Amino acid sequence: MKHGGVWDVITCFAAVLVFLQCFCSAAGLVTCSGMVPMAYRSDKISITDFGAVGDGRTLNTKAFREAIYRIEHLKRRGGTLLYIPSGVYLTESFNLTSRMTLYLAKGAVIQATKDTTNWPLIAPLPSYGRGRERPGGRYMSFIHGDGLHDVIITGENGTIDGQGEVWWTMWRQRTLQFTRPNLVEFKDSRGIIISNVVFKNSPFWNIHPVYCSNVVIRYVTILAPPDSPNTDGIDPDSSSHVCIEDSYISTGDDLVAVKSGWDEYGISYGRPSTDITIRRLTGSSPFAGIAVGSETSGGVTNVLAEHITLYNTGIGIHLKTNIGRGGIIRNITVSDVFMVNVRKGIKIAGDVGDHPDENYNPNALPVMKHIRIKNVWGEKVQQPGLIQGLKNSPFTDICLSNINLFGSSGAKNVPWKCADVSGGAVQVSPSPCAELVSSRQTGACSVPF
Repeated sequence: MKHGGVWDVITCFAAVLVFLQCFCSAAGLVTCSGMVPMAYRSDKISITDFGAVGDGRTLNTKAFREAIYRIEHLKRRGGTLLYIPSGVYLTESFNLTSRMTLYLAKGAVIQATKDTTNWPLIAPLPSYGRGRERPGGRYMSFIHGDGLHDVIITGENGTIDGQGEVWWTMWRQRTLQFTRPNLVEFKDSRGIIISNVVFKNSPFWNIHPVYCSNVVIRYVTILAPPDSPNTDGIDPDSSSHVCIEDSYISTGDDLVAVKSGWDEYGISYGRPSTDITIRRLTGSSPFAGIAVGSETSGGVTNVLAEHITLYNTGIGIHLKTNIGRGGIIRNITVSDVFMVNVRKGIKIAGDVGDHPDENYNPNALPVMKHIRIKNVWGEKVQQPGLIQGLKNSPFTDICLSNINLFGSSGAKNVPWKCADVSGGAVQVSPSPCAELVSSRQTGACSVPF
C-alpha cells in the first residue's frame, strides 16, 4: 500500500496515545505507561494487500497467515504493523509473530469462523497436565502467540469476535472432544501490549497470558453473555509483571482471575504469578469480579487490585483454592472497591475448584496469608463475607479495614461466616466473625488505615 491516508491516521492515533499517557502522568494518575514501550512501526502493510475481503463471508485465513509470514521472514527494522481496515474479516485461527502490531481500524472486525472441524489442536499446558475441560490436548486460541516478544494488539476500538455460541453449545451438550479455545493467548512471551480493542463472545477464556512477563492490558472492552460458560475476561497465569487497567468487562465468568497451575502439575512446573496490578476496572459477572484461583499451585504473590467498580455480580472479591493445590497465596491487596447488587461481598475459601485427575496429593495443602482488603463499599449485598480456611492449613494474617457492605432496604443482615482463619478487622460493617479480632491491636496482623 502507498503511505499517507490510513497511515497518517495510525500515526495520529499513536500520538494521541502518547498524549493520553503524558496527560495521565501529569494529572497524578498511576498508570502502566512505560512498563512496556509502545513501539512505532515504520513498515506498514494492510491485510487487503494479501487478498483479504471484509464482507463477513469470505474466508481470509490464507491472507492472515501470508501477511504474518511476510512479517516474520522479512524482519523489517523496527517491526511491522498489520493494518485491518473497516469490514468483517472472517478467518480460522492464526499465529502472531514477534515485533509486530496488529492494528484494527474503526469498524474493523476479525471474526472467527463457526466451522470448528479444522480447528488446530495443541499440547496441554505443562502446569495443567491436560486440557482444562477435557483430558488430552486443547484447541489453539483464535489469535495465538508462542515464544514471542514485542507484540502489540491495538487500534481504534475494532473488534475481535470469537463467535463462541457454537462452542458454548458443545459444552452444554457435553459433546466437546477437547478443551475450548481461548480468544487470545500468549504463551512464553514478553513485552506484550493489548489496548483499544473490543473482545467479544470468546469460546472460552478471553485473554490468557501464560508463562509471560511484562504484559500491559488497558483500554479494552470484553463482552460475553452472562450465561456463556467459562468466558473469563483476563486470566494472568504463571506470569509476572502484568498490568491490567482502565477497562470494562462483562462476561459469564470471573472478570479477572489470577492463576498459576493445577494441582500436581502446577506444583511440579513451579512457576508463580507475581507482581500483578489491576486498577480502574468496571464490570459485571454472575461469578467473581476480582479472583485469585482456583488454580494456584505455582503460587500467587504481590497482587494489587484497586479502584474497582462491580455491579450485578456473584462474588465481589474471591480468593479460592483447594486441597491438593499446594502453593502459597500471599501479599494480596484489594482496595477502593464499590459494588452493588452482589450475592457475596468477600469470599476466601479453601474448598473451591475441581482436580485434573485422581493423582493429586491430598496432603499438598495451600497456604494463604497476608491478605489486605480495605476501603470497600457495597450496596444490595446479600451476604457480606465468608472466610473458610482449611483445618490443617488455616488462613492467617487476613486483615480487613474500612469495609461497609449493606443489604437491600429492609432486608435482614446476614452474618459473616468464618472458620480456620486468623487476622484482624477494623471498621467493618456488619461486624465480622469472632475469628477476626475487631480492634486496633491485632497482633501479627497490621491493619492499614
